[in-house]
Amino acid sequence: MHERVLVWDAPTRVFHWLLAASFAGAFLSADSERLRDLHVLLGYTLLGLIGFRLVWGLIGTRYARFRSFLFSPREIVHYLRSLLTRSPRHYLGHNPAGSLAIFLLLALGIVTGASGLGVYNDWGGGWLEEVHEGAAFAMLGLVCVHIAGVVVSSLLHRENLVRAMVTGRKLGEPGQGIRRRHALVAALVLATVAGLWVWYPTLDTPATTRAQQQHGGNDERG
Repeated sequence: MHERVLVWDAPTRVFHWLLAASFAGAFLSADSERLRDLHVLLGYTLLGLIGFRLVWGLIGTRYARFRSFLFSPREIVHYLRSLLTRSPRHYLGHNPAGSLAIFLLLALGIVTGASGLGVYNDWGGGWLEEVHEGAAFAMLGLVCVHIAGVVVSSLLHRENLVRAMVTGRKLGEPGQGIRRRHALVAALVLATVAGLWVWYPTLDTPATTRAQQQHGGNDERG
């Protein structure tokens, strides 16, 4: 008999939605000079969230740990082929295709965030800006593929995976679920992100420094 069991702990769900919002906001604000500080703040948020996820992937609950969704290339190919039969194997945690997307998203997120940090602080030349832009578009493409995969998996397995990432629950056998939600850890993640958002505008950022220098130069010429 199947019942709804807790699969995704609170920190994993909070990370998922904050990362999605941070990337979407950063991508949409990338070409706006007026929203440059917002773009950078979202980039810092994204990097911090990924840093947390790397740690949580080692010490988190069962289905949040990386070892629970480490699949060989053969298993990934076999699962992708099974999608064509419309009867793929059901996984309570991440399936092989989803696990591949997660690892790639984390890697691209690190490259995008780190290269953006370098560009913002003038650590590299034009090549670093090209790396940043290329990684961002690659990440956007992967996000689109991931969303499509979620839709396909939801239809084939007849379960709402989006709702599962909101509630944390999926259909499974009794005893397969996790016991602890770790709501306190999730609250700490939210508090840290909120603190960053409050604290960041008070910093003397490179953009602020350049604006002050430009303003000072204009005063001298006046």
